[in-house]
Amino acid sequence: MKQLTFLVKPASSLCDLRCRYCFYEDEAQHRETKSMGLMTEGTARRLIQAAAEAVEPGDAIQITFQGGEPTLAGLDFFRRFLALERELCPPGVSIHHSIQTNGMSVDGEWAAFFRDNGFLVGLSMDGTRPLHDAQRVDAQGKGTWDRAAAALARLDQAGVETNLLCVVTGQIARSPQKVYQALKKLGPHPLQFIPCLDPIQAPRGSMPYSLSPQRYGQFLCGLFDCWYRDWQAGQYTSIRLFDDYLRILAGMPPSTCAASGACGSYLVVEGDGSLYPCDFFVLDEWRIGSIHDLSVEQAISHPVSRRFLARGGGQPSACARCPYAGLCRGGCPRDWTAFGLQGENYYCPAFRQFFQYALPRLNQAAAALR
Repeated sequence: MKQLTFLVKPASSLCDLRCRYCFYEDEAQHRETKSMGLMTEGTARRLIQAAAEAVEPGDAIQITFQGGEPTLAGLDFFRRFLALERELCPPGVSIHHSIQTNGMSVDGEWAAFFRDNGFLVGLSMDGTRPLHDAQRVDAQGKGTWDRAAAALARLDQAGVETNLLCVVTGQIARSPQKVYQALKKLGPHPLQFIPCLDPIQAPRGSMPYSLSPQRYGQFLCGLFDCWYRDWQAGQYTSIRLFDDYLRILAGMPPSTCAASGACGSYLVVEGDGSLYPCDFFVLDEWRIGSIHDLSVEQAISHPVSRRFLARGGGQPSACARCPYAGLCRGGCPRDWTAFGLQGENYYCPAFRQFFQYALPRLNQAAAALR
């Protein structure tokens, strides 16, 4: 069975928040065109046609909506998108949907739509109210924790499958236990912790919210202690990074490209139909072309795609000397300090600290998983 994965940006870089660490706002500032605008029905139709032409009965299509803030495209856009899928996709092809949102637009109508159409909803919540409100602010500079928590309550009440995404800043990394417990109090949701990115042209560690390798290593160790105590008590909380390490140790494939050691697992489709090989590289130099002009096969085999795969297809040279390379697998190329002989992952010290600290207990949990 073949699976195609698309990361679709129906509202491009448009957003109703002004999160201080937003990596996509920074990427958009480094493009000739900052925002590609709202996706039209014509572009959505062409995307679905291209996907349908690339699959056969028994295959699967995964469509994840991101932004910016994807709900700014409007609920009617999503209804039309799914109607086009029903019109254009051949029988026997399964389509799965997910969306990453800040929750500001999620009312009862949105929640019912997500439930009725089987969406997995990722909601951004940064640990605790003070930490969240310090970074995730609206256009007036006001914190958004209460509105995001209210959106989560609506999603839970509607029975929507939801996970929580926390961006790990330097401030958040100081309080792993407090962050873990605060997110658990919001309900039994899978958790994702994503290290924040510094701006593209800024020195690493130069921003007020920057996450240092030392601080990230301490965060992972403290977070793991909380997770492991719950696991021992028979209370499993899914943390995506730990899940991936457990899967690798148990002989199963990880769920993320960063943990798999290989790029190129999906195509990004911007609001105007422009195609890119990765969400962290939606920049002019990595524009593959347009879904209006290319088939999926042509996009995947395009010279820009091949150049991207060649650039990130190996591992930093430091991995050759690392006893944990088989688990870490180099991480995401966006965190690599260089390509070639001088390369290493910026967070190498954090991962080494974590594996030295947690690997025996990870092995114990992986043995139970097997």
